[in-house]
Amino acid sequence: MRHPPRSVLLAVTGAVALVAAVTVPVVTAQGATPACTVEYSVTGQWDSGFQGAVEITNNSAPVNSWSLSFDFASGQKVTQGWSAKWSQSGTTATATNESWNGALGTGASVGAGFIASWSGNNGVPTAFKLNGTTCNVDAEPSPTDPTDPPDPGDGTVPALHVSGNKFVDADGATRRLLGVNRSGGEFMCVQGYGIWDGPVDDAAVEAIADWNANTVRIPLNEECWLGLSNIKPEYGGANYMAAVKDLVARVKAHGMTPMLELHWSWGQYTGNSAGCSDVHASCQKPMPDMQYAPAFWASVASTFKDDPTVVFDLFNEPYPDRATSTTTQAWQCWRDGGTCPGIGYEVAGMQDLVDAVRATGAGNPILLGGLAYANDLSQWLTYKPTDPAGNLAAAWHVYNFNTCANESCWNSTLAPVAAQVPLVAGEIGENTCSHSFVDRVMKWFDDRDLSYLGWTWNTWDCSSGPALISGYDGTPTSYGIGLRDHLRALDG
Repeated sequence: MRHPPRSVLLAVTGAVALVAAVTVPVVTAQGATPACTVEYSVTGQWDSGFQGAVEITNNSAPVNSWSLSFDFASGQKVTQGWSAKWSQSGTTATATNESWNGALGTGASVGAGFIASWSGNNGVPTAFKLNGTTCNVDAEPSPTDPTDPPDPGDGTVPALHVSGNKFVDADGATRRLLGVNRSGGEFMCVQGYGIWDGPVDDAAVEAIADWNANTVRIPLNEECWLGLSNIKPEYGGANYMAAVKDLVARVKAHGMTPMLELHWSWGQYTGNSAGCSDVHASCQKPMPDMQYAPAFWASVASTFKDDPTVVFDLFNEPYPDRATSTTTQAWQCWRDGGTCPGIGYEVAGMQDLVDAVRATGAGNPILLGGLAYANDLSQWLTYKPTDPAGNLAAAWHVYNFNTCANESCWNSTLAPVAAQVPLVAGEIGENTCSHSFVDRVMKWFDDRDLSYLGWTWNTWDCSSGPALISGYDGTPTSYGIGLRDHLRALDG
């Protein structure tokens, strides 16, 4: 059991004036049971600070991870906490479960405490959300049953769901995801330069649609979305979320499917193939972290759960196989997370992230990439997480320098996966400033009615990016010509 640090207890002793616990009332209709209840208590208060506690009760379906959020009304700021991982962005405080208290069965409760600063007025928060669901009020309608048809979308962008090994729309017609990646949201903010790399205005998005793309994959950074303290406020938290929502709306306005994915994440990894030694989300890590990744996805899913046109890609390029000593260990780490050999931080497995999304009531399609930077799907079906919505698809990445970069490998490892679930090549590319390799990839996927997205719609050097364009008006590089002409030649 975790307790407040000794230094905190000493600071409180002698300075605190104990006050009666203040609790938030539960407002329900006669006989109704809230989806969750939260009791908020101020257990001690002194001149510039106070000690508080929350008691959370889950009255809905069991969850394996939880994230509680609430807004302070009077400028309070959480400085330390226990029995949860505490963070704050603006007025919004968030408590995410520890590794040992994440499971909350129906009717189960969990408590957490914190120390915070205040001045002038220590007003009590009145609204709380658990995994995106409002607490202390009448239960919200149950999430759509997985067998029910999804909402019809907005008329131009389809609401997709998995049917067998295909994506289908509300009418049951098969849909393919074909388009590009729009990089920038994963790195600009954490580097302190902005939110996007290059323009994402209407003209820039229209240029993507002009290639006959129907999907745009948008890489994100969890620290920027959550507004953690190492991110400049102008580029993080509410400002970052608003920019993402604006881009999603703009992509949809041009008839394209938005795909949101977690690209860079927190957690220090200095082992084999480490991209950086930084604990912050400044490079690709081998696996997502339990510290922030479930909270990230709970927040993203809550934001977009009422928009069935948005697709979620849960983690860019897992590579636990570079850290572990056996393939079995790597796949177990991939699915189950926890303490993984060779990785120093607690890992959020794919099941943890699926649970975080579904606990919000979001039924959006979910993509999961395999091992070896999403290039290895050899045991994806064996370790496929459980999804109550039945809406999982496999994500795969391939470049000319990857191990699985020929038709023989694709036939032996990809074809069995594609026979069971939708398969999306979330990133295809080559570093030759040509397109002969991606031409082969697209043909293999076209022959099987599968999906693919080119990396990347950014004006970088095509031999190092690789970049599809030399200008945001859609002028292609010699590599990008291959994808542009191919998409334009496809029917529909």
